[in-house]
Amino acid sequence: MSTTQSDRLRGLLEPLVAAKGLDLEDIELSKAGKRRMLRVIVDSDEGVELDVCAELSREVSDLLDESDVMGEDEYVLEVSSPGADRPLTEHRHYVRATGRLVKFQLTEGGELIARILDVDDEGMDLEVPGVKGRKATARRIAFTDIAKARVEIEFNRKDKKEEEA
Repeated sequence: MSTTQSDRLRGLLEPLVAAKGLDLEDIELSKAGKRRMLRVIVDSDEGVELDVCAELSREVSDLLDESDVMGEDEYVLEVSSPGADRPLTEHRHYVRATGRLVKFQLTEGGELIARILDVDDEGMDLEVPGVKGRKATARRIAFTDIAKARVEIEFNRKDKKEEEA
């Protein structure tokens, strides 16, 4: 997608998305056969419910129909949340991942898998799980030490509500 079209789409859609209390995470435009696929990715601290995506999709569609930003060619519109496997790139992503297990690729090389306990402006406090019966250890990591980060999917972790019961 050309930078100018991306900027125009972002400028058009960001106020609408923000009015819903959501963050516009990404806009992706790609070829899908003879048509184009426009993916609008939104998120919030509370997550995004399906009904909100459906309502926003209708509003985005109406807004795009009123403008000339997509041109005359056909396109398919998809409004969705980012999904669990998206990379953590913004401060707010780390805040939203508090309590989750994350795989970090470190700038100095190597990787670390740890649970995010707390996030501030400089970095975060982590709990590194113990291996072979050892206790978990605390660790502090600065944002500048992170090359990449992604939430690890946990299928057997108890929900916080279950742990408190």
